Amino acid sequence: MTATFSRFGNDLHAGRRTVPIVRRRRTWYLFSLIAIVLLAGLAGLRGPNLGIEFTGGSEFQIANVADTDQVAARDTVREHLPDNEPKVTVLGQDTMRVQTEQLDSAETAELAQELAAAYDVPAESVSTSYVGPVWSGDITQKMLRAVVVFLVLVAVTMALYFRNLKSSLAAMGALFHDMLITAAVYGVVGFEITPGTVIGFLTVMGYSLYDTIVVFDKVRENVSGLTDQTRATFADQVELAANQTVVRSINTSMVALLPVGSILGIGAFLLGAGTLKDISLALFIGIIAGTYSSIFLAPGFLVDLRRREPQIAAHTKAVHDARHGAGTGSGTAGDRQVDRSDEGVSDEQIDEVSTPASDQSVTPETSAKPETSAKSEKSQATEKADPSIHAAAPARDASRQPRRSSRSRRPTSGEGSR
Repeated sequence: MTATFSRFGNDLHAGRRTVPIVRRRRTWYLFSLIAIVLLAGLAGLRGPNLGIEFTGGSEFQIANVADTDQVAARDTVREHLPDNEPKVTVLGQDTMRVQTEQLDSAETAELAQELAAAYDVPAESVSTSYVGPVWSGDITQKMLRAVVVFLVLVAVTMALYFRNLKSSLAAMGALFHDMLITAAVYGVVGFEITPGTVIGFLTVMGYSLYDTIVVFDKVRENVSGLTDQTRATFADQVELAANQTVVRSINTSMVALLPVGSILGIGAFLLGAGTLKDISLALFIGIIAGTYSSIFLAPGFLVDLRRREPQIAAHTKAVHDARHGAGTGSGTAGDRQVDRSDEGVSDEQIDEVSTPASDQSVTPETSAKPETSAKSEKSQATEKADPSIHAAAPARDASRQPRRSSRSRRPTSGEGSR
């Protein structure tokens, strides 16, 4: 199987086989749009699960519990705070985490005692912490600012690197797609959005851009000297670049997904909710979305953004005209053959003219008869008198040899007399 995949990659790189990436770009656009709408709709029905770092509140962690039943924690909080619905999560095998709205010191101590009693553990097994609304609002602003600054810097860097703003815009479009897909899947799964999630999102941005830059760098290599030839258009060269890098992108993604998937499994099922789980889920979904967008979306975005440029549009028209002209030229040659056959020349005569001279040779016996019969006694006497005439005679006579025919030759008068 590995050898087959390697051979498939070699065929794509050499151009012997082509996956219709750019030609079917509208299909990929539609597929991505449907996926985003469906995932966003499901995530909207569930609502965002913001962590305490963004909402503020108090947090209780009960360690060494014998039973991880969440009902006991919910009932305890509701008795103490009737208007508050807590967030209860199981951490690992024997730890419970309970998040409520922000409480003062007295309410926090009282609720900690009640939770210890509900799970039948010592009071020392319950740890408390709280996040104020000012701190959470500051964290949210810093997160948004970091994302915006990151995007601006990357866009400027890519525009300078490729010396083309539209390449940067195409990469940003693919990155925006990756962020929407990752956020929507995160909302559907219901994982808590924490600062760890933001770190994962920023990492996904870097990975997605890296994969897109690899494809665009190959595009820049292929389109070098584009207008010096009329064999391939700009879209053809982008298609070739996408096919040449598709196997590399898949291999890189598989290598990256293996450790990230392991971290996600450990964080979600062995250690419970935590920073590892938050980061790894964003990375796992983002890597898959980034690989897809860099292969199937970014090349199409680039072609759609640049195909109306005057130079590229003129070159594309020249390539199409050259291809059409080549087809017309072959038709003209065919017309010439048809005209030749309509000039009253039969097919047998055409074959006879085209037959090599060796196939049209005449036997000596056949050629000797007309030569002998055509000679008169006067000519024979002249040849004896002037030997030079005798030497030149075969050449003249050979040039006057009649064409072979399937019809029987009538005997000459000379032959009859003989």
